[in-house]
Amino acid sequence: MGIQIDVVAGFPVDDEVERVLGLAEAVGEPVSVTFMWEGVEEAECAVLVPAATLALWEHWAPTAYPPGGAGGENRAEAEAPEPSHPREFGAFTLFRRRAGGRTAVARGGAVVAELLDPGEAHWLQEQARTVRQGFMDPKQKAAFEEFLARQSSLDEQ
Repeated sequence: MGIQIDVVAGFPVDDEVERVLGLAEAVGEPVSVTFMWEGVEEAECAVLVPAATLALWEHWAPTAYPPGGAGGENRAEAEAPEPSHPREFGAFTLFRRRAGGRTAVARGGAVVAELLDPGEAHWLQEQARTVRQGFMDPKQKAAFEEFLARQSSLDEQ
C-alpha cells in the first residue's frame, strides 16, 4: 500500500465512523481501521479499500483469497455471520456480507469501498502486483522494482 493510514474508531458513533469512511474515500488508498464496538470485548481490525482499488487488485489477482488464509484468526471470521440490518453512519451505509466476511460501504446508492480482513487485503495486493509485473517488459519491470524499493525505504522512515 503506497500510503499507510491507520485509524482507530473507539466506540464508534455516527460522526466518527462517517469521518473514517470519508477519509478512505478522499485519499483513494487503503486505510487500516480498528473498530472498538460498544459491548464487544475484542477490537475488529480491517482494511478499508476504495472500490476502484479493490477492482484493480481483483482484476490482476489470479485466484480468490483462500479460505482460512492469513488473518483467519479474526473474530469476525471465527463466528458464524449473523443476519443483521445495514448500519447507517451519516451518508454511508455498511452492508455486512454473510458469505466471505466482507462489509460493503455504500454512499448515495453506490459501493465506494469494502472492509476486508487485513490478511485478505495484503494477499490481494501482493497477488495483483506479482501478476501485473509478469506482463511488463524486462526494462519496465526493473524500473518498477526500483521504484517499489524506493517507496519501501520511504515508508520505513
